[in-house]
Amino acid sequence: MLRVDNRTGEAPLLLPDLFVLGALLPLAYRIHAQFFPAGLPLSRYWLPLLVTLLAWLVSSRFLGVYQGGTRPLSAEITRALKALASTALSLLVLVFLVKYQEISRVVTVVYFGLAALALTVLRLGTRALRWAPREPRYYALVGTGQQVADILTETSSHPEWGLKLAGCIVEDGAEPDPDFVVLGRLSEIGRVLETHVLDEVVFAVPRERLASMEAAILTCEEEGVSVRIALDVLRMGPARMTLADLGGLPMLTLSRTPTDGLALAVKRVFDVLVSASALLLLSPLLVGVAVAIKAESSGPVFFRQRRVGLRGRLFDILKFRSMHVDAEARQAELLARNEMSGPVFKITNDPRVTRVGRFIRRTSIDELPQFLNVLLGEMSVVGPRPPIPAEVAQYQRWHRRRLSVRPGITCIWQISGRNQIDFDRWMELDLEYIDHWSLANDMRIFFKTIPAVLGARGAN
Repeated sequence: MLRVDNRTGEAPLLLPDLFVLGALLPLAYRIHAQFFPAGLPLSRYWLPLLVTLLAWLVSSRFLGVYQGGTRPLSAEITRALKALASTALSLLVLVFLVKYQEISRVVTVVYFGLAALALTVLRLGTRALRWAPREPRYYALVGTGQQVADILTETSSHPEWGLKLAGCIVEDGAEPDPDFVVLGRLSEIGRVLETHVLDEVVFAVPRERLASMEAAILTCEEEGVSVRIALDVLRMGPARMTLADLGGLPMLTLSRTPTDGLALAVKRVFDVLVSASALLLLSPLLVGVAVAIKAESSGPVFFRQRRVGLRGRLFDILKFRSMHVDAEARQAELLARNEMSGPVFKITNDPRVTRVGRFIRRTSIDELPQFLNVLLGEMSVVGPRPPIPAEVAQYQRWHRRRLSVRPGITCIWQISGRNQIDFDRWMELDLEYIDHWSLANDMRIFFKTIPAVLGARGAN
């Protein structure tokens, strides 16, 4: 993203900060006990700790510790330490006023010393994660002039944002800038989005020309591509609107995809834990299936197929091979028996499926290797199923928005009858999932998938 909104920045540190401030009390107490005679029991310190946490919340609020925006690391650490000093002063004043003299001064000094160190380390670690290598986010620029130059300057000076300019989209009638890669004309933006991997499109145009951009902006929204507008304007479609900044430049973000950075980070942690645990716990089953596949028919154990992932990124999905090796070559002769509407191909009693394949398909065991795709970050545990490129080529524009989130192993479609649902309803369910995404909804789908798989509901 071109700049984080006010829900990101240092805001995800609030819960870690509170956890650390709470966990440091027993540590400070133990350090004191190592060098001094035993004093008051630890239980007498819980009330002062509660006061400390409340004072931290107030101090950090007034000093803008969790305020979003771009700040140097030194400024982030300084604000946190000022808030901690204010918290310590508040505790000292309260202890003096109520004459609560039962807590040890040594424990207090050790506690706030450890807190200062921990808050500093947390911010150093957070900044290191921002600079860690990540998958680039590709964006296209629409516009000319100083605003475009300012955007390019800011993005190039902040590699930790992970932004990469894919090229420019030229307004109709304007001369292209020879210094930039031209992706196409504004009137061709639909084709540009279909043929290039683009995560965002940035419109940096004068206010008087913004009205002429409405069709292009709505096209981006329809396909689930985030829009950045370098002007203070009103929303132009149903996308969520977020105010942000790019090095001080006002930005209006229109997005119809999940944007909560903290929740998405938790989702990724969930993906890694679930996929790693599944592969470890089910390893005897995976080995047994592999042996059965090799024993029945010649060919590889795994079936690799090119799929379309996030924003059109291509990757190879992994499955246990459930068909004979010439299955894809024989699909053309079976097209007349297709039972699904739209560009999806599925038939009952497919003659290309092996005996082992029928069992692992009915029980969804053939999908288990996709946990490797999840570990690699190509898929998520919960998300719309990844289509093949040939299906995407037949999509209507509104279908393409399902590509705006990372694909998954299971989604609403899997718990709603799978092959018993027609194609358009399938697409509607995926878009409904995107529009109402939340961690709680992911958990609901995940746990509902288990009985759906065990009961082979809708499996073919």
